[in-house]
Amino acid sequence: MVSARGLQLLSLACLVSLLPTRAEDDNHLVIAPQSPVLEIGTNFTATCLIINTAEVTADDLYWNLSKTTVSKEQYIKINSTALNVTIPITTEKPEWLFCLCKRVSPHVVLNYGKFIHGIFLVKGYRPEKPVNLSCKAVQEDTYISPVISCKWEAEGRHTAEVPIKYTLFVKQPMTGEITKAFTSAKSAEVHLNVFPNFMPLEIWVEAENQLGTVESEHLMNEANSFVETNPPSGVQALSEKSFPTCLLIHWTHPIHMTYLRLTYQIRYCQLGSHVWTYVPLADTDKYIESFRLQNLRPDTEYVIQVCCKNSRKGHGYWSNWSTNATEKTPEDRPGSKPDLWIIVADDGMNGREVQFISKDPELANGRITRFDIMIQNQDSKDKVKNGSREWEHISVNKSERITLLKKIPLTDNKSVKVHVTAINSVGKSQKALLVIPANANEFAPVEELMVRPHEGQLSLEWKPPNNRNVSEYVVDWVSDNQLDWQRESGNTTHTFIKADLKKFFRYKVSVWPIYSGRIGKPAHAEAFLEQAAPERGPPVRLSGSPGRNDAKLIWEEIPQHQRRGFITNYTIFYTSGGETHVITVPANTTSYTLTSLSANTKYDTFISASTIRGSTNGTNHSFITLKYAPGEIEGIVVGVSLGFLFVVLMAMLICIYKKDLIKKNFWPEIPNPGESTIGNWSPDYPLKAETPKENCLSGISVLNMDICDGKCVIEDDKASLPLKKDKYLSEEHSSGIGGSSCMSSPRQSVSDSDEGGDMADTTSSTIQYSSVVASSGYKGQTPSSHPQQSIFSRSESTQPLLDSEESADMLVQDGSRQFQHFSRQPCFTHNTGNRDTTDSDDFNQLEVEQQENSLDFCPLEEVTEQTTPTDELSADWLSTAPVSSYMPQLGGYRPQ
Repeated sequence: MVSARGLQLLSLACLVSLLPTRAEDDNHLVIAPQSPVLEIGTNFTATCLIINTAEVTADDLYWNLSKTTVSKEQYIKINSTALNVTIPITTEKPEWLFCLCKRVSPHVVLNYGKFIHGIFLVKGYRPEKPVNLSCKAVQEDTYISPVISCKWEAEGRHTAEVPIKYTLFVKQPMTGEITKAFTSAKSAEVHLNVFPNFMPLEIWVEAENQLGTVESEHLMNEANSFVETNPPSGVQALSEKSFPTCLLIHWTHPIHMTYLRLTYQIRYCQLGSHVWTYVPLADTDKYIESFRLQNLRPDTEYVIQVCCKNSRKGHGYWSNWSTNATEKTPEDRPGSKPDLWIIVADDGMNGREVQFISKDPELANGRITRFDIMIQNQDSKDKVKNGSREWEHISVNKSERITLLKKIPLTDNKSVKVHVTAINSVGKSQKALLVIPANANEFAPVEELMVRPHEGQLSLEWKPPNNRNVSEYVVDWVSDNQLDWQRESGNTTHTFIKADLKKFFRYKVSVWPIYSGRIGKPAHAEAFLEQAAPERGPPVRLSGSPGRNDAKLIWEEIPQHQRRGFITNYTIFYTSGGETHVITVPANTTSYTLTSLSANTKYDTFISASTIRGSTNGTNHSFITLKYAPGEIEGIVVGVSLGFLFVVLMAMLICIYKKDLIKKNFWPEIPNPGESTIGNWSPDYPLKAETPKENCLSGISVLNMDICDGKCVIEDDKASLPLKKDKYLSEEHSSGIGGSSCMSSPRQSVSDSDEGGDMADTTSSTIQYSSVVASSGYKGQTPSSHPQQSIFSRSESTQPLLDSEESADMLVQDGSRQFQHFSRQPCFTHNTGNRDTTDSDDFNQLEVEQQENSLDFCPLEEVTEQTTPTDELSADWLSTAPVSSYMPQLGGYRPQ
C-alpha cells in the first residue's frame, strides 16, 4: 500500500510537471493552485514550491495574506522545497496570497524578484437551488400563446466576482424535444413552435457558477395546466323590482371549451367600499355564463367583478378580474328602527326644552321620506281615553340626515314618551322608543369618564354606575354646533368614536346611560384629536386711559375654532426701551393691570396664548403713561389756591387786628408846622405867630450840601451864621425849614460840626421838619429900626412828606438851583418863602439885603447846568421872595 507521504509527493510531482517550462531567469518560487475560486466559509490550502535553485529551502519561506503575515501555526512543511499554508475564507473581498523568502545564501548575490510569488484569491458562494418555479402560457385572441414564461426564487447569496447563471429547460416527453433559455435573472421565457394542448410538459431550472451547479424541482403537468386565460367579457348586472335583495349577473366565456374548460369566481362590494365579498367557489364551479347574487341590501349600489381559470382542480391560473359592472338594488321597507336621540336645553321661561332628532335606520333600504312621531306626556293633566292617555301624532318630512322632529317644553314633574317610525317609498320601519323621565337625576351617570386621543381616534373609558343595570350607552359629541352620536352595548366600558374627526377641533363628548329606554344623567368631557399652537394670539387693548404708574389691559378669548387646543395660560409682554417684562396669567383671565410703570413713558405690549403644543403672539399695542396721576394737577392747584387763600385771610386778619400798628408804621402822623408851639421857645417874640395866608408860601430855609465837596464851607462864613451855636448841634442836623398850610417840602440836612458831616450819615438821619415864623413887627414900622426876627420851630418825624407837597417843594428847590446857577459856585443856599403881598417894597428890599449879608458862597468847580424855563421862573420868584433868618434853638425841642 502506498503511504500518505508518498501520495503527497506524487501529487506535487504531477503539479510541477504541469507547470510551464521556465527560463533560467524566471522566478524560483511557484504557488499551486494558480488563480483559484474559493467558496466562502471553507478553508483553502496552497503550496509554495522552490524550483531551479538550491540556494534556499522551505525553512526560508513565509506567507503573507495581503499585508498580514500568516501565523507559522498554519504552515505545513512537506519537504525542503515545498511549504503548505491553510487559511480560512471568511470575507467576500478578493485578496492576494504571497509566498516570500526571508534570507538567501551569503555566497551568491540573488535577485529578490525571483524569490516572491503571489496568487489572487477570488471568493464566492455556491448557487442555491431555485424554488417556487411557476410557468404560464397566456391567451392570445382565441387561442393559447406558444410562449411559456417562468419565474423562480433563489434564496442564496452571490458575489460579483462569482456570478450565477440560470438555464430554463422545457421538455416535451412524448417527442423528447428540449427547449432552453439562458438568463442571469430569475425569470425567463421559452418559445415553442405551437402550444401542446392536452400534452404533458416537463419544466426545470439549473443554476450554475464556478463553484458548482444545482437544479430546481421538475414540473410535470399537462400543458393546459400552465394556461392563464383572459377575464370574462361583457359582464352585466341587472336588478329586479320583485327581488330587492338580488342582482342577476351575465358574462361571456373568454375561450372556447375545445381549448379549455373554465370555472368562474365572482366578488362584489358596495359602491365606495374596498371590502369585497366573494361568492363561494362551490356555487360557480360549473361552465356557466350567469349567476344571481342574493342577500344584498335593498336600495344599495354594488360593484361586481368576475374571473375564470381551468376547471381542473389544482391546475391553471386565475385570470385577471373583469371590468366593473355597477348596479343598484331595488328599494325595500326599512329593515331596522330609526336612531332616535334628544337635545335637552335649559330655558328660563319654560323650564327645560327637548328637541327630538333622528338618524335614518341603519337598514333604511331606500330613501326615508318622512318620520311619524307619537308623543305621550305623562302629566296628570293629560286627557285619558279608554283608560290610557292619548298620544300626539306628528308627521315630519325628512330633509337631512339629522332632522328636527319636535321641540316641546319639559318640566320636572312631567315625563315624555316618544315613538318614531321611518317611512320610505315601500313601507314603515319598526318603532323606536325613547322615554325622558320626569327627574333624570334618579338615574346615576357613569363615573370617571376619560377622553383622550389614541392613534388618530378619540378613546373613551368610564366606569358603569353602581348597582344599576344599564341596557345601553349613547355617546354623543358636539363640535361647531354639529351633533353626532353612536350607541354602545350595556357591558361596554371602553370604546372609540367611530367617525371622521378633524384635527385641532374641540369636541365636547357626553356619555348617557340608558336604563330600559329611560335616559340617565350624562357625564361630560372635552378633548382634541390633536392639538397645535393657536391660530392667532389675542388682541390686547387698554381699558380706559393709562394712569401715571399703571395701565389695565383687556383682551378677548380666542374663538374656539382658532384655539387649536386647550389654552394653558396667557403671557403678557411689555417693553420700555430695551427692557422687557414678562407676566404669566391663567387661561381664564381676560384682563390684567400693569403696575409699577414709569411716568410719561411709552410701552409696547402684546399677549401670547399657549397650548401644550406651542404659543402664538397677538397684535402689538402701544400706550404712553401720564406725566401726572389723575387728580394730581387738580390737587396741586387746589393746594396752592388754599394756601394762597389762607395767606390772604391771615394778612387780612392781621390788618384788621393790627391796624393801629400798621397805620403808625406805614402812615405816621405828620405834625403841622404851622400849628406848632415852637414859638413859645423864643423869649423875644410872642408864642403864637402870625398865621400865614392861604395860597401863600411860608418862609422856607433850605440848606443844600454839594455832594462833590462836603467841606467847602469857609470858617468865616460859619461864624457868621446865626443858627449855629457851640456844640449842641453836633448830635443833630440842621435842615431846610419850610411849611405852610398849602405846601411844604422836606430837604436833606447837613451836619454843621467842625469836623464836617458824612453824607451817608446824613441820609440815614432822622428827617426833621422845622417852621420859621417871621414877625415883621407892627405894620408900618421901619425895618431898619426894628430888625426882623424869626421864630424857628422844629418838628422831628420819620415820615416823608406827601408827594404833592414834595412836588410843590421841588419848585422851590428848582428856584434855589437857578439861584445857584446864577451864583456859578454856590455851596450853601438859603431860600425864603413868599411873604404876604401886603408888605411894603422897603421891607422887601431890607430882606434882600439881609439875605445877601447872611449868605456866603464857596466856589465849586462844576459844569454849568442848562437853564430851563422852569428854572428861570423859580429864580425870578426867589429873587423877589422875602428873606427869613434862623433863630437859635437854645432849649432843645419841646413837645408839640
